[in-house]
Amino acid sequence: MSAISPGAAEAAAYAYCAELVRSQDRDRFLAALFAPADLRPHLLALAAFNIEVARVREVVREPLPGEVRIAWWREVLEGQGRGDVAGHPVAAALKDTIARCGLPAAPLVALAEARIFDLYDDPMPTLADLEGYAGETASAVLQLGVMILAPKAAPAAAEACGHGGVAQALTGLMRAFPIHAARGQCFLPLDVLARHGLDREAAVCGTPAAGLAAVFADLRAEAARHLRAAAESLAAMPPDLRSGVPALLPLALVAADLKALRRVRDPFRERPGLPRWRRALRLWRAARRAGHRADWLSAFLPKK
Repeated sequence: MSAISPGAAEAAAYAYCAELVRSQDRDRFLAALFAPADLRPHLLALAAFNIEVARVREVVREPLPGEVRIAWWREVLEGQGRGDVAGHPVAAALKDTIARCGLPAAPLVALAEARIFDLYDDPMPTLADLEGYAGETASAVLQLGVMILAPKAAPAAAEACGHGGVAQALTGLMRAFPIHAARGQCFLPLDVLARHGLDREAAVCGTPAAGLAAVFADLRAEAARHLRAAAESLAAMPPDLRSGVPALLPLALVAADLKALRRVRDPFRERPGLPRWRRALRLWRAARRAGHRADWLSAFLPKK
């Protein structure tokens, strides 16, 4: 049997990333379809890496094996010998993306290490800590995505990515609250809970306590504030940022998700959000306003 050629192995790695993102993060997959075809695989490799480190807790039974997995990613990103990418398509595609697009390793390492928090049931201490966590995860993905698509515009987009990522992360964590609460995770900051007379137990007990709605209202307001700041920063960006817009398209969904969160009565059992077709329509409208067209066909092709 002949060995697989390097080109075929690379193509297979990127194809794996595309399918992983299509199945696990459809918002980012659809947004990536608006990117230029030659850069789209790199955007999807970044999104696939984000999925891999975000789901470490789901694939391990104890925190220590999870920390080992994250340490392996750090070795991959820092080029250490034990971080061998052979047999791991996401790692192979990400390493190739880093080389081709000139991405810095430091924010990718910080993104992976921020996910160590996910492995334990320690509560999020403060709102500032939560914003820092969001900055190292969601904001970093936005910023790195812009670096892939429009590297010259990336420095000017840093503020928009920072605020946008916090808005996106806070909204996503509120939508995922039933999942986190069921497994004992508390992403609701203790200082915000205490402001309304609550503690960690109120965030994981399964029964809405008086004051919990006010906690969510505070977090929605904070997310909306960051979203406004991101929009204002984007409005001030030079025209050459337009080529980086597909990396930021998921932000077009945040306002609608925040609106859906306002209607929640039992946050332990309701997971609000737009239906898939409306999410796709919002992404399309946002991209068209920015002058982008998408290769929608690949979104609906059957799996191979």
